Amino acid sequence: MKKQTARYKRFTRSRFGNAVYSLILVLAGLFTVIPLVYSVVTSFKPLDELLAFPPKFFVVRPTFKNYIALPELLSNLEVPLSRYVMNTLFVTTSITVLQVLVSSMAAFVTCQVKNRWTKLFFLLVQFALLYNGTTLAVPQYLIFAKIGIIDTYWAYILPALASTMGVFLVKQFMESNVPEVLIEAARIDGAGAGRIFWRLVMPLSKPAWLTLTLFSFQTAWAATGGNLIFSESLKTLPSVMGSVVSSGLARSGSAMAVTVLMMIPPVLIYMATQSNVLETMSSAGIKD
Repeated sequence: MKKQTARYKRFTRSRFGNAVYSLILVLAGLFTVIPLVYSVVTSFKPLDELLAFPPKFFVVRPTFKNYIALPELLSNLEVPLSRYVMNTLFVTTSITVLQVLVSSMAAFVTCQVKNRWTKLFFLLVQFALLYNGTTLAVPQYLIFAKIGIIDTYWAYILPALASTMGVFLVKQFMESNVPEVLIEAARIDGAGAGRIFWRLVMPLSKPAWLTLTLFSFQTAWAATGGNLIFSESLKTLPSVMGSVVSSGLARSGSAMAVTVLMMIPPVLIYMATQSNVLETMSSAGIKD
């Protein structure tokens, strides 16, 4: 017993070590918050403070003119602003729901079906994590042109369904937190794969798919369609807001106001799912 206590004390950090560790975390947190604070502060700066040299981080005379000017800047749009808002809500909701559903079902299959094909599938998923959207832009355009979904809502939704990060994250969480004995007991009681997935696996995997909901929402909320959307009636809010952001230094205050407004929904989603994100990240890579 004494040996175990001595071994525990040996691997316990001292108070100085805890203080240094906490200080590093605080500094890292402050460093990540600086861009958010700067965006909010700049959105309230009047024009003379935006053009001042040397520039100041904080605002001296805050004003709401940058927010008030947004309706005027967006008044000459070819399509009503409400259309962009509805497109954004539809695309974001569709992508988030379908990506969580498809990723969870794929993760469930790779966890439960044990053969060389599922192992090969998961290996391909891991390999696909090495690629980003830029490297896939040309083949994606050629495929979408061939099947005829360019300049449609499917150009937003279809690429997001195959979320390699989502499959990887949910699978790792399921393997660590969904006991196999519960699934076997459900099978003995006569439950099919669909019932096991909806009534047992999904409730136990709630932190994982809520975390994926956050990541999916953040990505979908900023979706612009890139080179796949040309009709103005199909474009989303980030597309039209980008025109305000690129208006030059004189409109940098309004551009920051746009940035702040676009950040509000993802921040609210993160606040709602924060505890689940921490739980998923702390256990998704741990196996018993």
